[in-house]
Amino acid sequence: MLVLALLSIIGLAFVAQVGEHLDIGGRVSKPVTLDLPDVTSQLEASEHTAVSGPPSTVDEAPQSRWETVTTRVRSGENLALIFNQNGFSATDLHYITTSKPWGAKLKNIFPGNEIVFHADENNQLMRFTYSKGPLERLEFTREPEGFSGIKLTFEPERVLTYRHGKIINSLFIASQRAGLSDALTMRLAQIFQWDIDFVLDIRPEDAFFLLYEELYFNGELIGDGEILAAEFINQGEGFRAIQYTPSDRPGRPDYYAPNGQSMRKAFLRAPVEFSRISSNFNLRRVHPLFKTVRPHRGIDYAAPKGTPIVAAGDGKVSIASRTKPNGNYVVLNHGEQFVTKYLHLSKFGRNIKSGARVKQGQIIGYVGATGWATAPHLHYEFLVNGVHRNPRTVSLPNAAPIARDEMPFFKAQTQQYAALLDNYKSQISVVTR
Repeated sequence: MLVLALLSIIGLAFVAQVGEHLDIGGRVSKPVTLDLPDVTSQLEASEHTAVSGPPSTVDEAPQSRWETVTTRVRSGENLALIFNQNGFSATDLHYITTSKPWGAKLKNIFPGNEIVFHADENNQLMRFTYSKGPLERLEFTREPEGFSGIKLTFEPERVLTYRHGKIINSLFIASQRAGLSDALTMRLAQIFQWDIDFVLDIRPEDAFFLLYEELYFNGELIGDGEILAAEFINQGEGFRAIQYTPSDRPGRPDYYAPNGQSMRKAFLRAPVEFSRISSNFNLRRVHPLFKTVRPHRGIDYAAPKGTPIVAAGDGKVSIASRTKPNGNYVVLNHGEQFVTKYLHLSKFGRNIKSGARVKQGQIIGYVGATGWATAPHLHYEFLVNGVHRNPRTVSLPNAAPIARDEMPFFKAQTQQYAALLDNYKSQISVVTR
């Protein structure tokens, strides 16, 4: 999860190694049978509850006679201001925002979202729509008793797309050159974060291959869909991940190696987005304040004050307290064998106190310089059976793999993506020979 620093703070200059004739990406030229739905719209609710109010005479004229006003929310605006600017009444706004169940969704509106007013020739508001994006719209229609609302959602067209990049120094620039969005690059790094340290382990000639979905609506590219399969070559070693949804976790797809092992580990290598390691695990370190040899039984991750710190794994808070040397600190127990410690926090996360249960990736605090600290950083310790181990090199237990009796289904569903990725890699190999 914690890979933002790899995109923005790595100190080396990064370029993608892409030849003039190198095909670094493309779409599937022939349809691939994935049983994906066509572009459709569907109502998410059949509830059309009208809000009580004074009777209103609805003009029965055809919609073609309506006047349409389209605007976008600007920073600092609210619905009251937008209604007033466009000549519509606060009474209609009240009926819309109090209609159930969708009126309450208008409590928070965001810059850039689209608003459309449909009014009759007397400038009476007949329909109001609010769109968070091209795939979701709230629509409110005038009725004799007020307004009723529905939520419309639309299914995009999903187009399988390939991308490939070779790194000289930086994944971020390499992925840009390969045509990946920053968000997709983050997701790619998150898949492999347990096996690759994207801040410290990236080397020239590393490469990635990616099979993912591009989303289209009305012929327009509107964003990225799921990463279906990916491979990352790091220092000559290949790591492959394929998306799959286990039967015991419907609706929660995750990534697995071809042998069914989860790409996740039970613990994160680094529980904070850091800019650099300011002090390594070293049992003979000279303390920067006291100038004496004192064991440094953890790793110091330098990061700006306030950077979120997350739980390295599922566990229970055994201590959330403050001491003079540690400052604000948290200790987590992860079963009988593992303990993690987090020191020098500026403050604790919400509801982080002794006895609280936490999940991997949950915010437990924020980077600070409390206690015996010379600058903002997280001091992180990892203990196995009571013995301090180097968090960067300790062998981490895997998350649960695909169950043995589910492996045939796993193989059947993932081999198509694996074959497509292999085929694409072979084409790249031919082009670059």
